[in-house]
Amino acid sequence: MSNWLKTVFFLIGSAFLTRWIPFSSFFRNLDTTIHEFGHAVVTLALSGKVMSIELYANHSGVTYSSVVNNWSVIPISLAGYMTASLFAVFLFKMRAQDNQRLGLQIMTLIGLIALVLFVRNEFGIMWLIGFIALNIIMLAIVPRWLRDFYYLLLAFLTLEESVMGPISLVIYALQNPASAGDATNLARVTFLPAIFWAGLFTLFALWCAKNAIQAFLGRRKARPVRQQPYPNYE
Repeated sequence: MSNWLKTVFFLIGSAFLTRWIPFSSFFRNLDTTIHEFGHAVVTLALSGKVMSIELYANHSGVTYSSVVNNWSVIPISLAGYMTASLFAVFLFKMRAQDNQRLGLQIMTLIGLIALVLFVRNEFGIMWLIGFIALNIIMLAIVPRWLRDFYYLLLAFLTLEESVMGPISLVIYALQNPASAGDATNLARVTFLPAIFWAGLFTLFALWCAKNAIQAFLGRRKARPVRQQPYPNYE
């Protein structure tokens, strides 16, 4: 079976199975947080200003910012979906290296930075507080098998959302190009249609998903154990 078929089957199976897990909807906002965080970081890197980020209960979000020039809109608009897709790959790479703990720590750090610097709406603040608190519990108290299951749930939910977001954007771009979010912003600056950008996001997300699934199916690499040197008696 080709890697692309494996990717499709895993995405469909994951989307079906995770719906049966209680409260899985709560964790889907992780992808939204990473998406908006990507916008914010690139905005600051290009000397723009981030006013606020808002996260919503329906798993959508928005970043309010101002930029120095119109061309800055291109990398900033590209950053959201692409950051989310790359982050999904990162999570699976961490698991392949048996380093889920570091992956959880980085998720928590991003959530903390977003909470302190960017997120200002009530739902977003409460969601981040709950997510950060749960991650700390997972890192500090629970047994490893439960922490690893929690990590894998987050990884698959993030992977699903990173692919479904761009696919939904394609539908929006076909039905109403003016309401296709980042694709619309890119269309206004570049004069390429929104459907082109939505398709580009989708292809990139699928390519990242393929790499993530390959990391999941590949042999996990255990962290090396430091060996103590034996004394040499002569």
